[in-house]
Amino acid sequence: MLESLHVKNLALIDEQEVLFHEGMNILTGETGAGKSIIIGSINLALGARADKDYIRTGADYALVELSFSLNEQQCALVREMELPIEDGNTLLLQRKIMPGKSTCRVGGETISATQLKKLAPCLLDLYGQHEHQSLLKPAAYRKMLDDYIGEKAKKQKVMLKSLIAEYRKTAEEMEAQTADEKERAGRMRLLEFEAAEIEAAALEPAEDEQVEKKYRRLVNSKKIKEIVYLVHGLTGYDEEGSAGSAVGHALRELKGIGSADEEALPLIAQLTDIDDLLNDFNRSMADYRDSLEFDEEEFVSLEERLNVINHLKSKYGGSVDVILASLEERQEELEKLANFEAYMEQLKDRAQKQKEEILSLCGSLSLLRQKAAKPLSKKLREAMEDLNFKDVRFEIAVTPKDEDFTADGYDQIEFLISTNPGESLRPLWQIASGGELSRIMLAFKTVFADKDETDTLIFDEIDTGISGKTAWEVAKKLGRLSKDHQIICITHLAQIAAMADGHFLIEKSVRKERTTTSIRALAKEESLNELARLLGSGEMTKAVLENAKEMKENAKNVKA
Repeated sequence: MLESLHVKNLALIDEQEVLFHEGMNILTGETGAGKSIIIGSINLALGARADKDYIRTGADYALVELSFSLNEQQCALVREMELPIEDGNTLLLQRKIMPGKSTCRVGGETISATQLKKLAPCLLDLYGQHEHQSLLKPAAYRKMLDDYIGEKAKKQKVMLKSLIAEYRKTAEEMEAQTADEKERAGRMRLLEFEAAEIEAAALEPAEDEQVEKKYRRLVNSKKIKEIVYLVHGLTGYDEEGSAGSAVGHALRELKGIGSADEEALPLIAQLTDIDDLLNDFNRSMADYRDSLEFDEEEFVSLEERLNVINHLKSKYGGSVDVILASLEERQEELEKLANFEAYMEQLKDRAQKQKEEILSLCGSLSLLRQKAAKPLSKKLREAMEDLNFKDVRFEIAVTPKDEDFTADGYDQIEFLISTNPGESLRPLWQIASGGELSRIMLAFKTVFADKDETDTLIFDEIDTGISGKTAWEVAKKLGRLSKDHQIICITHLAQIAAMADGHFLIEKSVRKERTTTSIRALAKEESLNELARLLGSGEMTKAVLENAKEMKENAKNVKA
């Protein structure tokens, strides 16, 4: 429920805070006092369009804060949206309006307009002076009937949405394939050429990497070979001044003194090891040299292969794997085009089966609606009778339109009504007056109240166009509705105001040459005085006060 409203620098409001009650909250005041500003501020917090004209003259910004205590369903949605919830399942929603921009926060975290649009309907339901106009739109009737059916209708519509998405995908595929024969033949020739070009290359997976590696090696093989020959000569035994011949010469000389001096023997052994190692190294270099024989034919072959691969890469993708995948795609498309008639027949068969499934599901949904239409019609008629439609007749017509299916099914839903004896049933949008629509909407609200996920319902001047006994019937209906919901209602009628659990007075005054709108909670005696004023008495006589007390007592009995 809505715990509190805090408004600052908005229109005629300087700064006000309202703490709302459970049950029925009534807002009254003289015409022009600014009652619409209070409801407007709630609307702004919930995402209504705002501009700088809302900011009070002389202020830099306007601020609206709403504090809600959430039920379990609301908490689940808020957590799903990953928004912060304070202790006690409290949610603080804040809208700050500045020249040129506005920001919205939940629990101090900025949220987007899309998030606010999703969050707002679960927090409260605001019924403004023109909300009953939705009853003039037949598109709204289907939603009302499906809301009444509940989870069964919801599940079937989810399935229907998925089936229709698949059906549309098939239809789009069929449309894409209905090009003329000349265009199709041209496409086939192009695909055949491209597929043949790729197939002729006989590519192997990752072949490009292997060929590039071999090619790089051959490109550098001449330089490598020169260095290897040089190193082999420097470390060999054939060339004068080479390491091998120098070490061999040194070893022979050293061995000549070995017999004369035993201390030379360890040095002879070390140099012998060096000679052996150098000899082994020289043989390894010879083997490496022999493996570097440059093959001109292989070099040309690799160069040509690399050119083919790079050409295909430039046309079909950046690697051999991508090129091979491209070949597979072209072969599949060629197969479709080559077997076009058979392929189109498959698509048509698939589309027909999907359509049959859709129509079957639409039929099941239609049966649910037809079954629910009668009891819902009865409940709505009884609710309207409670609101002084004494001779009302009301029916819900469900008419299947097989070829006109959507994700909501194929039914055309019409609300038919007759408010006067002897008149035939006619569509609601054709005959109901503004005052009647207001009461009809309230009847609908009471019937659907147990299906509302929101605890808070706001009614802005629902009493438009009614008086007398009808006004009392509307008051009783609102009073009963307030037993299970928090109601916030702006009214001009004493009958409705008498139902208040919390009564607030909206006043306009001039302070320091500035007009200001304020709102304050009324004590019991003040509420009786306001009821007396609403009864239309210019003077606060004892009789008028007694009348107000009696009305208050009657309201108490109704709610009990």
